[in-house]
Amino acid sequence: MGGFSASVTQATVQSDIQCHDWGVWSEGSVRVYDGEVAYLYCPLFCHPTLYSYSQIQNSSLSLLWYRHTHTHELEQPINLKLHTLHKDREYLWIQPASAQDAGLYICMLRNISSCVKIGVELKVVQKDGECDLKAQPHLNLTIPFHSKRTLTCPDLNKLTLPNSTHSVSWYHFCNSHLFGNGRELEGDDLVIYSMKGVYRGLYTCVVSYQMNGRMLQFTRNINVIVVVPDAGSKVPIILNPASDQIYMVTLGDTVTLSCHVILPHLYEEKQHIWWTIDKKTVEELADPRFSSPEATLASYKDGDEWKERVLNVMDFSADDLQREFNCSARNSRGFNTSRAVLKAELYFPTLELSCGLGVTLALMLMMFVIYHVFWLELLLLYRSWFGSDERYTGSKLSIFLLSITDDTLRFVGQSRRLVVVVSPCSAVRGTQALLELQAGLTNMLHGGSLRVVLIQFKTIRRKIWVKELRRARLALTLIRWKGEKSAPLSSRFWKQLQLELPMRRDTQHTHTQLLDITQHTPDTRNTCEAEEKLIDPYCASAF
Repeated sequence: MGGFSASVTQATVQSDIQCHDWGVWSEGSVRVYDGEVAYLYCPLFCHPTLYSYSQIQNSSLSLLWYRHTHTHELEQPINLKLHTLHKDREYLWIQPASAQDAGLYICMLRNISSCVKIGVELKVVQKDGECDLKAQPHLNLTIPFHSKRTLTCPDLNKLTLPNSTHSVSWYHFCNSHLFGNGRELEGDDLVIYSMKGVYRGLYTCVVSYQMNGRMLQFTRNINVIVVVPDAGSKVPIILNPASDQIYMVTLGDTVTLSCHVILPHLYEEKQHIWWTIDKKTVEELADPRFSSPEATLASYKDGDEWKERVLNVMDFSADDLQREFNCSARNSRGFNTSRAVLKAELYFPTLELSCGLGVTLALMLMMFVIYHVFWLELLLLYRSWFGSDERYTGSKLSIFLLSITDDTLRFVGQSRRLVVVVSPCSAVRGTQALLELQAGLTNMLHGGSLRVVLIQFKTIRRKIWVKELRRARLALTLIRWKGEKSAPLSSRFWKQLQLELPMRRDTQHTHTQLLDITQHTPDTRNTCEAEEKLIDPYCASAF
């Protein structure tokens, strides 16, 4: 039953009568300004088929009013002898109402054998000045453009108290000096001769009357809404799906189809919007993949409504492209429908390509940083894995300490590397060191497999370098000894020296190669002298 919910409780006035409690009226509470007249209508008479006041007058039923307060657990009877309370038919008047009168009021119909009751809540609020622009309207009234309408103050006809006179004051947005021309006061009413857009909005009427020597009043608010006339075509207009519109869908995703419809204003008529799939509604289809929430209001103008209703399709498949999706709208003036044309869009792996490109760039940057920092270690590692064994003559290094020029040239020609220690000895013409350097450079210029390696243990002024040494410095690698920093075998000095020396695949440690360079020389005395030369850079010349 609309407006209230039913339950059964024990009556509070007679414990032996079972009373049907319909709860509190769900249509809303009664709001009244503090110090103004309030009336309460018994909701039991909202349905004349159940109860009517004329019916109970001819029966044994009695209408009683009770009040439930927070200080008492049970309902207390209303004392109608108070001058502020007055019962008139199915109404209870409070003249005037104050903050203490707020609360739950109960109207009850009962006789000796039956009982029924329902509650009505009264709220007493403070008035914001003589006129409240933020007041909630008691009535929403729609008036078509260019039509005539008479505004009557609500509840004025319910004021049937004897020996009372009254007056009515009208306000539009709390202004009482705007009436004239198109609007005019006629008695208690306000007449609008031709409705215009500027006449819309909040109207306030204040009813004042005198009773028992007291001046009383009550205020009512009317919200006037201007709408287009009902004349002309009022068939719903479907904006989209349009005839030339194509919905792009992605297979496998959830697809949302939107339908926008203009519903022309029709007085007190409910209009309908729905989606169909192969001429079946979502409810008839009963497929959990399809859902269509209720239409939502997108915009409103002069009574015409722009509404939107969507259709959600989960896991959209290729078979769904062959289905017929239609959006339809209907009212009492006509019916309209439009089909949605669907097309699958080509899948472009934007995310995958972006991620792949990002990972590639990150790897390139990381490899660049690693190579920039560890390039020497990487070259040594590569040569140890993929380099060929350059020892095919039986000797990797040749130490030239002989004074005979022929032996010097022969040893240079048989060696794969020539290590020259840059020292004052190598910078003097006619010395053995310079002869070794010239022989090695000549071998390199004639396409030999010999490579010359320059090692500098102590800084020597370039001005005293011979021409051959200065030219060789421009084309050859110079490995510098940096004191204690170069002493560990893991320093860059030994790694660079190892990189320049020939490679031999064996299980021995790489740092023993330098001690092994004299293993093929016949004179062990020369080996000892070579070790002494490495320690003293001023005497060492070449290996």
